[in-house]
Amino acid sequence: MKALVALILLVQLPIHKAVPAAPPGPLGCDDPESEEAAEVAVSYINDHSHHGYKFALNRIENIRVVPQGLNSDIIFLELDLLETTCHILSPTPLENCTVRSFAEHAVEGDCDVKLLRADQKFSVLARKCHSHADSSEDILQVCPDCPLLTSLNNTEVLTTVTAALNDHNSKTADAYLRLLEIGRAKIQYHPAHIVNVEFAVAATNCSAEEAKDNVEACQLLPDDQSNFGFCTATMVTTQDKSQDLRVDCQLYGHQVPTPDSQDTSAGLVPSVVQGFTNHNLRLSHNNPFASESSSSEFPTAMLSAKSVAKRAVAEVAQHDKVPRPVGFLPPPPPCPGKIRHFKI
Repeated sequence: MKALVALILLVQLPIHKAVPAAPPGPLGCDDPESEEAAEVAVSYINDHSHHGYKFALNRIENIRVVPQGLNSDIIFLELDLLETTCHILSPTPLENCTVRSFAEHAVEGDCDVKLLRADQKFSVLARKCHSHADSSEDILQVCPDCPLLTSLNNTEVLTTVTAALNDHNSKTADAYLRLLEIGRAKIQYHPAHIVNVEFAVAATNCSAEEAKDNVEACQLLPDDQSNFGFCTATMVTTQDKSQDLRVDCQLYGHQVPTPDSQDTSAGLVPSVVQGFTNHNLRLSHNNPFASESSSSEFPTAMLSAKSVAKRAVAEVAQHDKVPRPVGFLPPPPPCPGKIRHFKI
């Protein structure tokens, strides 16, 4: 009888089924892995961009992970970047470069990046970028007297750059410098007429003194001897038409450009008021404007308008409000991620 009772009690005991392990949750825009991938992407973009300025991460707009097998994923990132004050040729580490303030007429870079994550290490497979300056209306609303970026083909800009370069070369005993590209230019009309320019330069095989006799014979140095630099200049014209020119040039020393032999995608493409190139030298892309075209490297969702992406994110966030069964991971932080500097 006791055996029968024990059997009945055993049958009545609840049976606990094994609960399968929850699948790993998707990455959020502010997750440490997302930020690590973005850091690798920004470093790659700056290393392979040969015009304008270094860019810093402002926000991760979107991220999508496509599993490829054991310990391997393809990651698609959509990034918002902001221009810094460091020219792309500057050896200054990005972490020491200052992001240009909003009042300086900030420039934003939009990039779609494809990465491979294998054994927790990231490598960039492709990227597609373009840059644009903030609208003049936005700047003037906050700072009505701030000078705005102007066309780099502006006559006053070209005149100021030429005068600045001639002034520097006439006062130095070092190598004769030639213009590589104009990076930025601004003109202020009141209360004084002021032209501000920034431009990249390279040393030639002539001294400034030797160039006085035959400037046409002065050639840019070969790769193994290259010496690049950066200049800023300000031309102030008073009401009585007198002019005051101030020039500051800094040479960086020898640098070997990052090879693009295995890289068919373009980096940050200059906007209308950026990146005017006088001498492409060895630093130009084969076709820097190729990044404006569509690419099969990136899924359609990643290349759609940001308003559409944000709407889709909102729909996902709404969907995540549905109660989840016990054992499922909470939803990731929403995308887009946090803004690190300011929004354009």
